[in-house]
Amino acid sequence: MNLELLQKLTQTPGTSGYEDEIRGVIYQEVTPLADEIRIDPLGSLVAYRKGRGANNGHSKKMILAAHMDEIGVMVTHVEEKGYLRFTGIGGLRAIHHIGGRVRFPDGTLGVIYVEHRDDATQSPNLNHLYVDVGATKREEVPFGVGTPGVFVGPLFQQGNHLISKAMDDRIGCYLLIEVLRQLKNPPHDIFFVFTTQEEITLSGARTSAYRIDPDIAIAVDVTGTGDTPKSLPMDVKLGQGPAIKIKDGGMIAHPQVRDMLIAAAEKASIPYQLEILLGGTTDAMAMQLVRAGVPSGCLSIPCRYIHSPSEIVDIADVEQAIQVLLTAIT
Repeated sequence: MNLELLQKLTQTPGTSGYEDEIRGVIYQEVTPLADEIRIDPLGSLVAYRKGRGANNGHSKKMILAAHMDEIGVMVTHVEEKGYLRFTGIGGLRAIHHIGGRVRFPDGTLGVIYVEHRDDATQSPNLNHLYVDVGATKREEVPFGVGTPGVFVGPLFQQGNHLISKAMDDRIGCYLLIEVLRQLKNPPHDIFFVFTTQEEITLSGARTSAYRIDPDIAIAVDVTGTGDTPKSLPMDVKLGQGPAIKIKDGGMIAHPQVRDMLIAAAEKASIPYQLEILLGGTTDAMAMQLVRAGVPSGCLSIPCRYIHSPSEIVDIADVEQAIQVLLTAIT
């Protein structure tokens, strides 16, 4: 496992709509590995590898997509005493972030906390939270409304587990980079797409897929688990292999893609899990609806505590997912 690469990917900021910095990191990694690089109008990065069937007209086009944006906050109001009110960029639950930290583009670090409430028996929402950046009045805050911020959550390893903010979906970006690095002479044209704005609109995947017009598309993303105390029933656990999506809150995986991934896992003798996610979706939802329709599916990395500053994945699941993808596309 290349922890140096994962460190760069998880710790580089890039909320939805503000992916320039993380795109620059990924660009440096994939440029030596690709036959062609381009950046789409909405900012998605596409790394293309030519298939050996392209010369005789027998090559199909395949997308492998992972989103490079992450959840974050955006300042909506600066109070007279310098406290910041904010909204979420992507899906946030207030309870996950009380006492956490957020960093703004100029390097300012803030602490998220919850205001006093007369009735504290109910869970707070984002309207009850504020960010303390150490200011005592509005004029001391060096930025204002519309400024994005990213959560602070360093990467560290504990046993076979990796813990960090932004595993969703920088672990998918890591996986695509490693597949691109190990891929030798693919039979078909492969487009590695690092998408923008998945956390809010799926627009990066939708527009990139429209331009490529693929024959098949696979998203690589995280999924929840059912192995924590009193979790919702779900047959996905950390360390039991990558998960092959059957259904989520936005789409049903195309049988062709689902069966291709299952066959690849079995061919490579890799354990796998079948995923039904009750809520949420991935770039696969957007890609399947492009043009006349694209057979689409998703290979998922089991992840605990999604959309918190401490998302956890298992090293074996990641390494096995790389081999499943390599087997599937070759």
